[in-house]
Amino acid sequence: MRVLLIGSNGYIGRFVADRLLADPAVQLTALGRGDDADVRFDLATGSPGALTRFLDAVHPGVVVNCAGATRGGARELTRHNTVAVATVCEALRRSGCGARLVQIGCSAEYGPSQPGSSTAEDAVPRPGGPYGVSKLAATELVLGSGLDAVVLRVFSPVGPGTPAGSPLGRLAEAMRRAMQTGDGELRLGGLGAQRDFVDVRDVARAVHAASLSAAQGVINIGSGRAVRLRDAAGILARVAGYGGTLTELDGPPGPHGAHASPISHAAHASHTGHPAHLRATIGHPRAEADHHAPPVAYPYPDGCGGWQQADVRTARDRLGWRPRINLEESLADIWMEAACRI
Repeated sequence: MRVLLIGSNGYIGRFVADRLLADPAVQLTALGRGDDADVRFDLATGSPGALTRFLDAVHPGVVVNCAGATRGGARELTRHNTVAVATVCEALRRSGCGARLVQIGCSAEYGPSQPGSSTAEDAVPRPGGPYGVSKLAATELVLGSGLDAVVLRVFSPVGPGTPAGSPLGRLAEAMRRAMQTGDGELRLGGLGAQRDFVDVRDVARAVHAASLSAAQGVINIGSGRAVRLRDAAGILARVAGYGGTLTELDGPPGPHGAHASPISHAAHASHTGHPAHLRATIGHPRAEADHHAPPVAYPYPDGCGGWQQADVRTARDRLGWRPRINLEESLADIWMEAACRI
């Protein structure tokens, strides 16, 4: 089976490439904007006709699209997440290759959900920001294309390679700095959100399974369990061996500053003098202009409110897929990469 992988140098794409390359029955061709791609092509600016000619030459049986942008303004997100997918769909319609399309979607397409609920694929999408809107538009293009296609709505991917700018990436970096400087207290804001974290290697397994299946439509890829970010912080502290106190700034600043509550404290933590407080906001980085104001507990920056949890029964039933890697292992891998920067 010849697979064309678009976006192989991205966070998810790298692990999808590794997974597909491990299958001896797969012949993989990587297409992307980077120098490491087999073929350089920018979906946001390239024409459907040029991509059609390439598809006809390579004749893949499956096209996997992991490309896209997570940051930027509405125009940039639309160009990379929506226009790019329109180019892929149009090229596949024109091509004679008859390839199956596996599109990587995102849980931000759903938007906020009711606390305690599990979001199934038939939920009405109500994205809460331009990123979710651009990804939802891409999904609608795929579903309306008439192609043999499946969209995997990935919830919150974690594990090795987690971007440093993501909430868990910033958490690991804040902890690394605290351990490097000997800070005995780590003060954190924005830990109230609950998200469904799924290891990026499990996501790659789902992409592989979807490539081989006949499933169409939308399929959620998650763990099926929401975890509060403050609990993830506690797990990360344990795997990192951080011996200080994690103090959560759990509310907006009042007349006496934000209310702080300890998350956990290691029994063997030692303090000499008055250790400096490392203040970090996990949701959005705080502006550095005001060094005296306590950090604001910004919301988790995906427009999905305080809660997301996937209903993953469709992935089990139609792909034979279940998550295998638990959150502690994912966080341990995030920490190993952060610790290498000490």
